[in-house]
Amino acid sequence: MDWDNLRYFLELARAGTLTAAARRLGVDHTTVARRIQALERGMGAQLFFREASGHRLTEAGRRLQPQVEAMEQSFRELEFSTPAATEEELAGVVRVGVTEAFSTVILAPALATFAQRHPRLVIDLLALPRQVNLSRREADIVISLERPARGPVMTTRLCDYSLHLYAARRYLEQHPPILSVEDLRGLSFIGYVEDLLFSKELQYLDDAHRPERIALRSTSLLAQYQATRAAAGVAVLPAFVAEHDPLLRRVLPAEVRFVRRFWMSMPTEARPLSRMKAVWDLIRATVEASAGLLLPE
Repeated sequence: MDWDNLRYFLELARAGTLTAAARRLGVDHTTVARRIQALERGMGAQLFFREASGHRLTEAGRRLQPQVEAMEQSFRELEFSTPAATEEELAGVVRVGVTEAFSTVILAPALATFAQRHPRLVIDLLALPRQVNLSRREADIVISLERPARGPVMTTRLCDYSLHLYAARRYLEQHPPILSVEDLRGLSFIGYVEDLLFSKELQYLDDAHRPERIALRSTSLLAQYQATRAAAGVAVLPAFVAEHDPLLRRVLPAEVRFVRRFWMSMPTEARPLSRMKAVWDLIRATVEASAGLLLPE
């Protein structure tokens, strides 16, 4: 089976339209269509429903997608497998761009400890409430909520994490018990400044409940967290930030839960550099060790 055809299948499954998949692959949309047709002929099965709004996976396509994603992950790991760097080789600067809360809570302690062990290595941690642009070389390694769309980039799925509704215990004590989504009416909410959202993956508050009152909006998730701790209202927060805070409590834990995904990327040309591989591997190991915090029960 032709791996290139499978790669085109995966991009179309993710993008949903021939035009978007072609843009991500850097080819013409007719090339994508031709590759998909060749794959379907080879498999003897229809993989997509062709609709006016785009391409939707058939049952055969849904069964195939996780298998191809596993192949993609194995290929990336094989492509990136080089001998571990020695301490003497770890010199220079590695700039890591990542969202503010994830960098502060999950990555900063591990990266700081690692840099201490390698005195010739400098790690710049760009903990910003916006997307760091890899194509403009704002960073060497980028962790993002959306998979990079195009370019000579090595990308891997880093992890999933969950978000829930949280409120301060003393805020909840001041209001009637919240037993259903309807009971959220009249409560104050804390969230993002909508016209400054840097990713569509952050548009989740309305999916839980359309707030009648917003107490505070901020581009900073950590500012939202602190406002929630101060009993200013209810907020959607990542479990890795809020779950173990004794001042906070989950609201409607059975009804409201969101799952988002982080992708990690670097320019393909940076792959041979030992300092890049060392930091890349450290981030993966740190995230694996934090699995229970990222996706708690």
